Amino acid sequence: MKKIRLLTLIAFGVLMGSTVKAQIQKGNIMIGSSLTNLGLNFQKESTVFSFDLTPKVGWFIKDGLAVGGYVDFGLTTNNPGTNTRYGAGAFGRYFFEDKNIRKLEFSKRARFFAEANVGFAGTNIANGASTNGLGIGIGPGLAYFITPNVSLEGLLKYDLTIGFGSSTTSHRLNLGVGFQIYLPSAKAKAIYKEERSGK
Repeated sequence: MKKIRLLTLIAFGVLMGSTVKAQIQKGNIMIGSSLTNLGLNFQKESTVFSFDLTPKVGWFIKDGLAVGGYVDFGLTTNNPGTNTRYGAGAFGRYFFEDKNIRKLEFSKRARFFAEANVGFAGTNIANGASTNGLGIGIGPGLAYFITPNVSLEGLLKYDLTIGFGSSTTSHRLNLGVGFQIYLPSAKAKAIYKEERSGK
């Protein structure tokens, strides 16, 4: 019985090590979200609630390179008012294959990547400056595959908004933590057809 368990664990480990490359191959789909700034602060005068949510979907147009779309929404409520952040646009993500970078990865399940985005963005502060216009972001990230198809991710990104409002620019540096699901396109199509058929 112990030998069977050991063989199962070894097989699972080999599978995990080999599927990280398989999940970022051309034709696969990436679906998930990043969650940042989640918090609830209790004070005598007011209660402050904040969160940022960024769902995204991407397609691998070649091995290690995905492009897709995202939606971004952030909210902070406090006593003076409500601050909002929003945006939508396109993003690109590249998983590094360079041997020198791969040496830095602490596990076969981990992969470094860089992500950039461009689109429409806005920041509206209740009692302060607001900016609405072109949103640009770029930053490095790390994906850790907890299963062959699901990764936990950290993404450190610099975001810049250029446009109109009481301030022509708005910028911030944020660390997003989230997850992504990686599916072969054939499997994703089968799931979609099953949902559409109502079975």
